[in-house]
Amino acid sequence: MSERRSAPPREAVEKAVMHIVQNEPLFAVGVEEIRGVPHRVYKHAPPDLRGLIAICESHGDRTGVVLGDQRWSFAELARNARTFGAGLAAKLGVKKGDMVALAMRNSPEWMAAYLGIASIGAVVVPLNGWWTEEEMAFALGHCGAKFVICDPEQGSRILPSKSKLGFTVIASRGALDGADDHFDAVFEAGRDTAPPATAIAPDDDLAVMYTSGSTGHPKGVILTHRAAWSTLLSFALLVTATKATPQGAKLFPENPSILVTLPLFHVTGSHPVFMLSLLAGRTLVLMHKWSPSEAARLIEAEKITNFVGVPTMSHELMLAAREGGYSLDSLTDIGSGGAKRPAAQVAELAKQFPGAWSSSGYGLTESSALGTYNGMTDYQARPGAAGRVIPAVTELRVVLEDGTDAPIGEVGEVWIRTPGNFRGYLGQPEETAKALTADGWLRTGDLGTFDAEGFLTIVDRLKDMIVRGGENVACLEVEAALLRHPEIREAAVFSVPDERLGESVGAAIVVAPGTEIETGDILAFLKPHLAAFKRPDHVWIRTSKLPRTGTEKLDKRAIRKLCLEGDA
Repeated sequence: MSERRSAPPREAVEKAVMHIVQNEPLFAVGVEEIRGVPHRVYKHAPPDLRGLIAICESHGDRTGVVLGDQRWSFAELARNARTFGAGLAAKLGVKKGDMVALAMRNSPEWMAAYLGIASIGAVVVPLNGWWTEEEMAFALGHCGAKFVICDPEQGSRILPSKSKLGFTVIASRGALDGADDHFDAVFEAGRDTAPPATAIAPDDDLAVMYTSGSTGHPKGVILTHRAAWSTLLSFALLVTATKATPQGAKLFPENPSILVTLPLFHVTGSHPVFMLSLLAGRTLVLMHKWSPSEAARLIEAEKITNFVGVPTMSHELMLAAREGGYSLDSLTDIGSGGAKRPAAQVAELAKQFPGAWSSSGYGLTESSALGTYNGMTDYQARPGAAGRVIPAVTELRVVLEDGTDAPIGEVGEVWIRTPGNFRGYLGQPEETAKALTADGWLRTGDLGTFDAEGFLTIVDRLKDMIVRGGENVACLEVEAALLRHPEIREAAVFSVPDERLGESVGAAIVVAPGTEIETGDILAFLKPHLAAFKRPDHVWIRTSKLPRTGTEKLDKRAIRKLCLEGDA
């Protein structure tokens, strides 16, 4: 069994960060105005993602992405991305600012399409692969996508809205009846065509990523090219400083690789996993779908060094490794995101995988995943903390209701300011104004505290949200879907503690007198309206009214207490 690598003291990491910022041009920090507000920025960052494609190509013939028997080198991925982008422009007339939706499982084609769309100045709209037909139609109609690239599985949920919304469907990884074109044909059209020389500014739109909002329908979070580079360089800086050796700073060990378990349509999957890997030359090994035993087999077979997943995944991987007799001693890092990892799991992972450091982080889609990081010995000592702010362009505050900074140890709302912050919610200026202050701070809706050493701990949420296995679930959206049932009079949705998922979805409903209805009937009713991860895991059916506050609002705390204590 491998031995745990020594960890540099925090002071050494901070010193390494300063040295890199001062001596490595790519990480040099300056100040620029973004939407009228001065921000710390990486002043030599490439202006757009075409710079990332060039870096990806520079890694040459090393294996860049693996899915089963399909293997592309880094250079192939870069060339395929440019070719596909050129084909979109030449064959379909895709131009700067056009919304192009991506709806398919993690694949090399997804990656080439994402980069290809970005390379011609169009805007990528990654769609949640677990959404229903109804949810897909909402997002496509909301963003006004003119083109949709999809695989047959997700295409079956997209085609029904094609005639109404008028978009062009491009099939990928298989035939799809009703599609207008195919990925391969678009690719061939771009093979001998130079990509358009589109002018792309750092603060031009890169992507619209949909995230569950406390107001019900998902919100379209507009992210920019600068925001992506801010995330990539911040994580690269952090990792480089943490891994620094007496011989010099290195971003990752020799021949690094990562098992891609998270969907690329989430910001953690697209930014710190996918795009950071292209910057670092880290091989991406994709899974068709999550399977703990298959994950253990792949890590062993491919000598994978990095693993990132929601906490349930690392826990299940640990159990699968025990059952299958795998040491997984190639692992050097076991990261988690999307939800807090239970403290007991941190100790278990350290015991079972002594050669790997586990870590966690905190960030939002709206901040391009930038926020805090907790790793190495700090994570072992403070497994409940979200961590310290990620250097070098991100700022963090804990703010009281009067707008002043909270004293050490006092609870306030977490605010983030970074060039990674989103430009706004698509078509929702009022919601944007609620989330972003005039001086560029993102109000996260999360409540937290700072300790004397700058460690942030998240203690609660202001927003009515559930984080189920890393997926955000808006309580209001689930309540609205429940109330569409003709026999349901009231509905209250809340979080239920769950050992595997962290939180699961609970619902207390009031039905009309004399109604005979079972949980299975309710879940069947919700199936066309809500993705599976949003549907309640626990349902309490009542005939008497739900408790309310003095202002006649549903008293969620009282309702949750009644249900969980068995008095409902």
